[in-house]
Amino acid sequence: MALTGHGDLERLVPMQVPTPRPGPGEVLVRLGGAAVNNTDINLRIGWYSKSVSAATDETVTAVTGTVDAGWAGDPLTFPRIQGADGAGRIVSVGRGVAPARVGERVLIDPIIRIAPNPQYFGSDVPGSFAEYTCVPTANAVRIESTLSDLELASFPCSYLAALHMVSRAHIITNQNVLITGASGGVGTAAVQWCVARGANVVAVAESTKTEALLALGAKHVISRQKKLCETYGKDFFDAVIDVVGGTVFPELLAVLKPHGHYATAGAIAGPIVELDLRTLYLKDLTLHGCTIPPESLMMELVSAIEHSLIKPVIAQSYHLQDLALAQADFLRKKHVGKIVLKIS
Repeated sequence: MALTGHGDLERLVPMQVPTPRPGPGEVLVRLGGAAVNNTDINLRIGWYSKSVSAATDETVTAVTGTVDAGWAGDPLTFPRIQGADGAGRIVSVGRGVAPARVGERVLIDPIIRIAPNPQYFGSDVPGSFAEYTCVPTANAVRIESTLSDLELASFPCSYLAALHMVSRAHIITNQNVLITGASGGVGTAAVQWCVARGANVVAVAESTKTEALLALGAKHVISRQKKLCETYGKDFFDAVIDVVGGTVFPELLAVLKPHGHYATAGAIAGPIVELDLRTLYLKDLTLHGCTIPPESLMMELVSAIEHSLIKPVIAQSYHLQDLALAQADFLRKKHVGKIVLKIS
């Protein structure tokens, strides 16, 4: 499935392309599963452009010729194959890669660590919305698991983003942690990572999703319509894990304790926020922007999957050719967890 330009869902079209061949140091992976993420939507609608200030669930179409619509502020060329999550098996290897790797079951690390600047799988390089993909051998991480390719594909992008934020925020046992957007892919992952560290999680989500989030280990679920300061008072949380942003941002800092940590890896309610610098410096807060996790976190993720410390949360599955329907479902935000794609 190829993205043919910035715009609405009709920009996603099936396309026949030659099977890629692995270059030196690369492997060819036959994919069995992929998943939908906010970054796919952001790239399609041109949301990463500084000219856009709307929320990601609004209809936004970047103007033709936008030069900063890549996630790193670079111009994009089309057609391009998106998809940040992928699981499958290695079917061939390039020069310099051990032939014994053929047949390995792998989870794809979406961070292509090439100096001087890292690239993102499915954004800067062809991704997982295809039957086959080539990645550097280091990015095809061997995994031993009884989970299906669909279940494995739910992990890399969301769970790495969540683990990165949780690690940067230094979350430990008995801390009070607030997680916004808790019912989404990153949110359900963050709930699990925080619970695994012994933290007390308050999840922000629609009330209809309360039961699912409590089952993941959240202590409390608060509706997005409720005022945080009125419910918990100021200076209650040790850390905030946020993928929402927008107008709620000032309140997220207000409910943090002095010396608290705020970490973000998204802004689905809008990227432009109001910041009172007095709140920041008088409370000695630390703000973390989280995009490129260290390679060690991918190894931690694979180990956690293999030891069943975390679990996949699958809301719905679609066939790859129904990618537009999957993204439309994703944008309705009625699901809990991940929307995944079957690849024949």
